[in-house]
Amino acid sequence: MSTRLEQQFLFLTQADALKKILRATPVLAGERLENSGEHSWHIALYAMVLADQAGPDVNIARVIEMLLIHDIVEIDAGDAPLHGQHDPKTQVLAEEKAADRLFGLLPPDQATRFRALWNEFEDAQTSDAIFAKALDRVQPVLQNIAAGGGSWTDYNVTIEQLKSRVGDKVAKGAPKIWDFVHAKARHFFNK
Repeated sequence: MSTRLEQQFLFLTQADALKKILRATPVLAGERLENSGEHSWHIALYAMVLADQAGPDVNIARVIEMLLIHDIVEIDAGDAPLHGQHDPKTQVLAEEKAADRLFGLLPPDQATRFRALWNEFEDAQTSDAIFAKALDRVQPVLQNIAAGGGSWTDYNVTIEQLKSRVGDKVAKGAPKIWDFVHAKARHFFNK
């Protein structure tokens, strides 16, 4: 039987593979694509910096935890770009299977806790998860703006798609952030 430390380090070693998963969003004003490890770190930093935009009942420490693990499942399931073509039901099943395997590497107490945090983020019903989901959606918007359209150009995204796929979730968890970002994004689509 594995020791607790063996289980924890096995999980951490597996988690390192998140750096190999490329996303559709560019970084550094379009120089290259972002990987999922970078994305998770960046939005955890967003939570720290933008904590003043969260509702009074939001626990930023829990939000950061969710953001650090929310994309772990992409190690097995891959990234499904928000504006890309994929079957959502198939993706959900692949992510559930990945969550079972990856969180199952941890000692039982941590496996249960991490899986519960991941499920909470995915369900986006609690104040913490709603704010976390808002940050997850807004970060690529700012990167696409910096890259002159980035993946929006690649996927032929319209302002209406941006509002429905991104804006609604961001506005629900961080309305002032959406107002600010939407004003900047709108200018790109009016070109």
